[in-house]
Amino acid sequence: MLAPGAAASASPGRRLSPFVQVFGHRGACALRPEHTLASYALAIADGADYVEPDLVITKDGVLVARHENNIAETTDVKSRPEFAGRMATKTVDGEVTTGWFTEDFTLAELKTLRAVERLPNVRPQNTVYDGEFQVPTFEEYLDFVAAEAALRGRAIGLVPEIKHSTYFASIGLPMEDRFLAVLSAHSYARRAPVEIQSFEIANLRYLRAKLGRPSNVRLMQLVDIGDQRPADVVAAGGQLSFAEMTSAAGLVEMARYADVVAPPTRAMIPLGSDHRLAAPTTLVDDAHRAGLLVHSWTFRPENQFLAADFRDAAGPSARNPKGSVAEIRRYLQIGLDGFFTDDPALGREAVGLAA
Repeated sequence: MLAPGAAASASPGRRLSPFVQVFGHRGACALRPEHTLASYALAIADGADYVEPDLVITKDGVLVARHENNIAETTDVKSRPEFAGRMATKTVDGEVTTGWFTEDFTLAELKTLRAVERLPNVRPQNTVYDGEFQVPTFEEYLDFVAAEAALRGRAIGLVPEIKHSTYFASIGLPMEDRFLAVLSAHSYARRAPVEIQSFEIANLRYLRAKLGRPSNVRLMQLVDIGDQRPADVVAAGGQLSFAEMTSAAGLVEMARYADVVAPPTRAMIPLGSDHRLAAPTTLVDDAHRAGLLVHSWTFRPENQFLAADFRDAAGPSARNPKGSVAEIRRYLQIGLDGFFTDDPALGREAVGLAA
């Protein structure tokens, strides 16, 4: 890969990386409840190059794998009368939300809960697994991936996302040093491919300063679309938007601290008024010129998540593997270096067909 900030001679459809990497989004959450060892196991079995734990923190300072600190929709906490009094309303990253929050539970308490399917109306087949799995810690995730890598004789990448960094720091639970301590203590993590993600900027800059540039570690700047701003920018009273960050000049600045930019799919090929794919933007080529890899999020196999070009007549919540593969292949044509998918088997199929 080019050194951050170096110029690259990009052309439409050219990839900066010679291989397209498949990231198991929350594992294989189209087929198993997200952020469970079962979801990670299926992602690995289905050929994911990396599996993703989103990381939040408990009251006693332990990093655990949940997409949000509000666990109302991903555990059975609602049905646990002993925790009814923990229900709360909080403002997290500028959004008011009501539920139960990891920072109000010790790890021991959290371990008494069981994971449930987050989208039961979309993925009812996954509800058969409700109640079977615990919330894994970051260390348990690392142990599990290391075991799978040893079993399969191949490297399996780690792609942790640090969630709500500014929020957790504001309540006395900063995550970054805890994260680095766990990562550095694990021998597999010291040699495995690692991509560390965040929607915030300050924590990635901090991690770059602490980590330097080890050969196995990349930093991934997650971005969204338009005038939205990273939570740390908002907290500091700044005005930098994701649109500015993903301009040609913004990407050059990003490459000073990050190795990867991770935009949503529709930031690269937006939808038109008919919900079909429109013309690609210049984001991928601009990122490559800045020396950044492009790893996009997130491809999902149900009709309601697909562009209209690729839907079938089976209904909005129906799985549409053929349509999902076709959509991924269309995006690969503009030069993606990697992508997140809820169904890594379909991602692997799309990469194989595009090769």
